[in-house]
Amino acid sequence: MIAAISLVLTLLAMIGTAYTLAAVALAGRWRTPADAAAGSASITMLKPLHGPEPMLEAKLTGFLEQDYPGPIDMVCGVADPADPALEAVRAVQARVTDVTRVAASARRGSNGKVSNLVNMLPHAKGDILILSDSDMIVGPDYAACVTNALAQPGVGAVTLPYAGIGETNGWSRVAAAGISWGFLPSVMIGVATGLAHPCMGSTIALRRETLDAIGGFEPFADLLADDHAIGAAVRALGLTVAVVPPVVLHGCSESSFVALWRHELRWNATVRMLDPAGYAGSAVTHAFAWSLLAVATGAGGWVIGIALLARLALAARIDALVGRQTAPLWWLPARDLLSASLYIAAFFTRSVDWRGSRLHMAPNGRMSAETEIH
Repeated sequence: MIAAISLVLTLLAMIGTAYTLAAVALAGRWRTPADAAAGSASITMLKPLHGPEPMLEAKLTGFLEQDYPGPIDMVCGVADPADPALEAVRAVQARVTDVTRVAASARRGSNGKVSNLVNMLPHAKGDILILSDSDMIVGPDYAACVTNALAQPGVGAVTLPYAGIGETNGWSRVAAAGISWGFLPSVMIGVATGLAHPCMGSTIALRRETLDAIGGFEPFADLLADDHAIGAAVRALGLTVAVVPPVVLHGCSESSFVALWRHELRWNATVRMLDPAGYAGSAVTHAFAWSLLAVATGAGGWVIGIALLARLALAARIDALVGRQTAPLWWLPARDLLSASLYIAAFFTRSVDWRGSRLHMAPNGRMSAETEIH
C-alpha cells in the first residue's frame, strides 16, 4: 500500500515538474510587443478605492502618465467621504486636473467594489473604460497596449497578467512570490492550453457600448468574483476576452502571516467555488510538495531534486521577465509548501474575510455578509 502511494505521489511530482518546465518555455511569449500601435479613443481609468494603500499616489499617477495620444481622465471612488485613500487622490488632482473624486455611500449590493463602480460610472467620460484594482502598477506603454488589443476584431474586453511586488515587509514579499512564481505561471499555461479563460482585476478594459450590453456593473453587485463574472458576460455576447502583455505588477501589502493567509485563502476558495474541477486539477502546480511526500513514503531523493530545480528555473525565468527579483530564490521551498497548504485548506472553506467582513460563499458565486468585524 505504501509503495502504491509513493508511486502516485511520484507521478504527481513528475507531472507537476513537466507543467513547470512548460511554463518556463512559455514565459517568453509574455514580453511587451515593441510595435504596439496606440489608438486615440478617449479613455477613462476607473479606480475603486478603499482604505490606505502603499504608494497610492504614485500608482494612480502611473495610470495617467501614459505614452498615448488620446485623452485620458480618471475617476476615483470611495464609499466613505473620510476614506484615507482620498488624500492620495487630492495629491494627484493638485497636479492633474482631469481626475474626479466620487464619495458615495449608497450601497448597491454585497460587493463593495462593484457598489463603488456603480456610483462612479456616471462620472466617466471616455469611450473606453479601463477598470483596475488600486494596488496595480503599470508602465507608460500600458494604455497603448490595452487599446491596441481591444481594437482587434472580435475582442470585447482586455485583461492583463500580473506579477507580485512586496511593498511593506518580508511577508509582503512572500505574498508577491506566490503571485509571481505560482499564480502567473498558471495563467500562462491556462491561456496557452485554452483551459482557462481569465478576466482579472489587474485590468478589465472594454468599450462603453460593451458595458451597456452586459447591463453595466449592477448585475455583479452580489458576486464575490466580479472580475470573472464580467469576463463571462462579455463572452456570452459572442466576444472574446483577450489576455495580452504587458505583465503588470500587483503591489502586495500583507504585513503578517495572518493577513497573508486570509487573503490567499480567499483567492483559493473563490477559484475552487467557480471551477471545482479545474481547481482540483491545479494539484499539478504543487510539484515540490508532492515530491517531499513521495520521498517520505519511500521514493528516491532524486524526485525532490528534479522538482526543486524546475521550480527554481521557473522563478528565475519569471523574475527575468518582469525585470526584478520578487523574493530571494532560497525562499521558494517554504513558499511552495505554504501554497500547497492553502490549496488544501480551500477545500474546507465556506466563508472568507473580505475587507473587514466575513462573507459566506454560495455555490452560484454569490455572497452574503455574515458578521461585520469592527
